[in-house]
Order: sequence, then C-alpha cells, then structure tokens
Amino acid sequence: MAKKPESKNRVVADNRKARFNYEITDTVEAGIALTGTEVKSLRGGKATIGEAFAGPSGNDLLLFNAYIPEYLEANRFNHDTKRPRRLLLHRRQIDKFIGATQREGYTVVPLKIYFNERGRAKVELGLGRGKKLHDKRETAKERDWQRDKARLMRDKG
Repeated sequence: MAKKPESKNRVVADNRKARFNYEITDTVEAGIALTGTEVKSLRGGKATIGEAFAGPSGNDLLLFNAYIPEYLEANRFNHDTKRPRRLLLHRRQIDKFIGATQREGYTVVPLKIYFNERGRAKVELGLGRGKKLHDKRETAKERDWQRDKARLMRDKG
C-alpha cells in the first residue's frame, strides 16, 4: 500500500458535518487572534467548531460560537469560552467573503482548526451554500455506495 504524504499540520478541531450540510465552493487558510490561555487550551486538543460560523463585524471577519474550553491552570486570567475571535485575512479576502455572505446567500463555515508547521493556530474556512434535503440524501447515498464498492473490491481481490 502506498503511504500517504505526511502533513505537518496537527488538527485540533474538525467540522465533519460542514461538508454534509454545505456545498463548499472555496476554501482559504486564515490566522486567528487568540489569547495565551486559548492557545494553551487548543494545544490540549479539546476545541469544538460544530456550531461555529464566521461573519462580518465592521471591517473585520470574526469567528462566532467556536468553543475553546478554559485552560485549567490559568486561574483569574482565563478567557471566555465562546467569545468572538478575529480572523486574520488579507483585505481582499475579507471583502470577498463579506460580499458573498451579503449578496449571494453564502455562509462562511470553519472546516478545521489546526497548528501549522511553524506552530501557529490556523483556521480553514470554507465558503458554502446550504444543501437541500434531497442533496443531503444524494450525498449519503454516494458515500454508502463508495463504502460498499471498496468492501466488494477488498473481498474480491
């Protein structure tokens, strides 16, 4: 078997429902402005972005509803677990995302939070349009068929 090329990114939180609920058209890597206790808590690997979304606030793009638990060793200097966090993007990218959400009915969905090779926390954002129920059924049917096909090929050969 061929080995997968190893990426040096360590995934902390993964939004697995996003590709099922949204038709993702464009992805981009964004930095995220965090406090020290948030970074330490992320290194523990217990963040949740299943209900998170990104949206405009003034001229910035913020990540809302992402849960990063409190860092237990930090007593009074701890952070708010669901505070809005600023996303670090180029102005052109921010304008593109804000325009797509306001004019074309798209949603900016965080797909995963990870640490890159340099140890910086990054968010992979996807620009997606919500799927209808029949599209979701089609996705589930295709996924089941791929799984059955792989099982048949494995058993046969």
